[in-house]
Amino acid sequence: MSGDKNPETVKLSGFVRPLLAENLSLIKEMTGNSSDIVIRKLKTGAGEKIEIAVVYVGGITDEKAIHDFLLESIMNSEELAEKEYGREVLETIAGDAVALGGVEKEKRLDKVLESLMAGNTIILAEETAEAVITTTKGGEKRSIKEPENQQAFRGSREGFIEALDTNISLVRRIIKNPNLWVEKTTMGSVTKTDVAIMYINGICDPKAVKEVKKRMESIEIDSILESGYIEQFIEDTVFTTFPTVYHTERPDMVAGNLLEGRIAIFVDGTPFVLLVPAVFIQFFQSVEDYYSRFDIATFIRFLRVLIFFISLIAPAVYVGATTFHKEMIPTELLVVIAAQREIVPFPAVVEAMIMEISFEILREAGIRLPKAIGSAVSIVGAIVIGQAAVQAGIVSPAMVIIVAITAISSFATPSFSMAISARLVRFFFILAAATTGFYGIILGLIIMFVHLCSLRSFGVPYMTPFAPFILKNWGDAIVRLPWWTHEKRPELIGNDNKVRQGEYQKPEPPDSGDMKTKQEDGDPNETNR
Repeated sequence: MSGDKNPETVKLSGFVRPLLAENLSLIKEMTGNSSDIVIRKLKTGAGEKIEIAVVYVGGITDEKAIHDFLLESIMNSEELAEKEYGREVLETIAGDAVALGGVEKEKRLDKVLESLMAGNTIILAEETAEAVITTTKGGEKRSIKEPENQQAFRGSREGFIEALDTNISLVRRIIKNPNLWVEKTTMGSVTKTDVAIMYINGICDPKAVKEVKKRMESIEIDSILESGYIEQFIEDTVFTTFPTVYHTERPDMVAGNLLEGRIAIFVDGTPFVLLVPAVFIQFFQSVEDYYSRFDIATFIRFLRVLIFFISLIAPAVYVGATTFHKEMIPTELLVVIAAQREIVPFPAVVEAMIMEISFEILREAGIRLPKAIGSAVSIVGAIVIGQAAVQAGIVSPAMVIIVAITAISSFATPSFSMAISARLVRFFFILAAATTGFYGIILGLIIMFVHLCSLRSFGVPYMTPFAPFILKNWGDAIVRLPWWTHEKRPELIGNDNKVRQGEYQKPEPPDSGDMKTKQEDGDPNETNR
């Protein structure tokens, strides 16, 4: 980033000093004498005349590994006891004396401090203008548990956590292939957040990988605290309510998308992994769709899409029908609705807005409240407010039913980012219905679909396989055909390596006439069950 360098930056841009005391003084100064900076001084070499220092940050390092494999190795090494110079000591530590992986030497002071803040351990020696960096990242971290936001009744119960290396290892357990490549980088001039991209070489499109790297390298920001930061910098279209980058907490979901040719972006400190490119129908798919029978999965997936549109336009349809198109309502039902609305002083659009905003307040409050009382408050609050509003004559019972069905429907969308987009667009449909009735709803749907067809996600049309129409991809769109029909990967995603299974994989059981009905051994009168 541009701008004049401050004195601290200039000081850190130098090299490690030959004097140990000076190096330790610089480290203390640049870290503000922080109490979690641990400095252990030892004496080694011939006659224990050479002083060395082991420096690490408490809480983000594996202190047991430092004690067992670093300090013990240094103190008990016979080779170090024969050295007479600090440089020889560091070379021996880096080469043979330390039983840790990832040992390297570094002369630049800024790199030494950066490694220290990342959880590594620094070893400095007297009269030596370089440092040894050992990989000792560790500390307390959350255990692997089932993801709360993307639960599945069938499949893995493992979910990502906030540790980058652990998340990468969860995917490597599933895809045990050397072509699964991971490239790490650091982002954020202040936070120095570790970020990694993962893809399968030979399946992923190299142009897409290059584009992801280009967009990430162009990000200049002081902090990356969550993957949402990167998502907002790399998405193709900014001014849209619909997500063009998919995020998930499930390792099996990441593995499945990598096998289709997508790219995963991991960010240290968050369990949410980004997947690009993303398409519209992808946000209605769930992992159990691929673990269940195709007919059940197809029905559930079609139901999700239907429920999405219910959550999108249900209040608008009610407003349009009761305001402009009363002739479309059965007479008996129209009489009942008219009787309910007789004491309501507001038009239907104001009713809908009042109830929608009230439910959004309850939903947001339920999320922010502690789990022990959050669900109770949201449920009781909805019942009490709905009943009180009806009795007070502010809204009609029919409107409460419509809004309640809409609120419940919004939870059926597997992706929260798509569900919250529907919650926002719903208000525009209500206003359109209040203006011109069903004509406004139809016009709004046309505008929405035109907008969706104009979106791109890393060059891939957002409405694939509907627009452009790709018949080959319909087997895993709204319908989910049997696995033995998925001979090739989706078009427009990945490279030309499309074949993912052999031909003629359809099960061919023996004819029913050849079915075995009696046991060949044992009692001939006993039939198999």
